[in-house]
Amino acid sequence: MRISSKGDYGLRALFDLAQRFGQGPIQSEEIAQRQGIPVNYLNQLLIVLRRAGLIESLRGPLGGHMLARRPETINLYDILLALEGPLLPSEPGRDDIPPTVPEDHTLVNELWGELRLRIEQTLATISLEDLCQRKRERAGNTMYYI
Repeated sequence: MRISSKGDYGLRALFDLAQRFGQGPIQSEEIAQRQGIPVNYLNQLLIVLRRAGLIESLRGPLGGHMLARRPETINLYDILLALEGPLLPSEPGRDDIPPTVPEDHTLVNELWGELRLRIEQTLATISLEDLCQRKRERAGNTMYYI
């Protein structure tokens, strides 16, 4: 599995917005500066994230971007699927010579399917709020919820 700059930068942008959730719209220039993302590239990613329903955008001098949902309801799988598409193809797209031992081919394909499922399940268990909590813990500002 390979995560492109699109997935990395998009996740960082959403993480930035999650840390400022409830503070109103955040301008893309601010996100770009804090996260080290080229602003033009970030603006392209924000369009993709808006179309995926992960952020909302407001135009104008007081405009900017904000999460469309609470940070605990947006997980890494949602984000990477919107930005990268499927992380592993469901069926390897090989136009090679048909295998003479189809059982081997089937077993390897099953392995890829299991791996894809585990990756997707793991990513689905980590929310933007989880990332915010990890940052607070590293800074010594742990918040406990009951």
